[in-house]
Amino acid sequence: MRALPVDAVLFDLDGTLADTAGDLAGALNRLRRDRGLAPVPVASLRAHASSGARGLIGAGLGVLPDAPEYPALRDAFLAHYAACLAETTQLFAGVAELLDTLEARGLPWGIVTNKAARFTLPVVSALNLAGRAATVVSGDTTAHPKPHPEPLWHAARALGIAASRCAYVGDDLRDITAGNAAGMPTLVARWGYLGTGEPPGRWPAAGGADHPLDVLDWLPPGSGEPTATARR
Repeated sequence: MRALPVDAVLFDLDGTLADTAGDLAGALNRLRRDRGLAPVPVASLRAHASSGARGLIGAGLGVLPDAPEYPALRDAFLAHYAACLAETTQLFAGVAELLDTLEARGLPWGIVTNKAARFTLPVVSALNLAGRAATVVSGDTTAHPKPHPEPLWHAARALGIAASRCAYVGDDLRDITAGNAAGMPTLVARWGYLGTGEPPGRWPAAGGADHPLDVLDWLPPGSGEPTATARR
């Protein structure tokens, strides 16, 4: 392991900075309740949480985006989610300390998510990150969501830092694909949801971290700091 030559760090939101699975699963289960169906355990939906409405409706109702009934289900799901988006959502353990350390090192950080801005901004505010993130890019900020690189390029421009000098950390193959396409070194957040496809060990990332504080070992060090492992 060696420190990546970066001047900023960008993070995915769901499954990377924040554990949002409980509220996303809650919206899916409200949708099931509307149809007279029993709830699905949150644990069985966690792997799908980073895929948003598409993944959760597919996992919880077996309906894919090309089905005629999908648009109405998606709209109902999003309405339910808007009503419960910060009931259980919280930062993953270690994320607060990670962000504190980045700020102490003088490394700006931001958020790049595929979640629409009408959901992203309230969640970021509820997590008390709104005044701290140097940039927040949502799924509808640019014309293309991830895995297209444009959201990451947009974030780099907002920071005034070259894309190649920004690391991107995410828990889905989509994140790694987008980061690589943007010319950013990428790290897999192995504490996150990770999806249900190809295992993360096969993703073409620069590296990975099992715990949020382990990300620090991939970044330029602060003066006299202990290692991430020692901090834990």
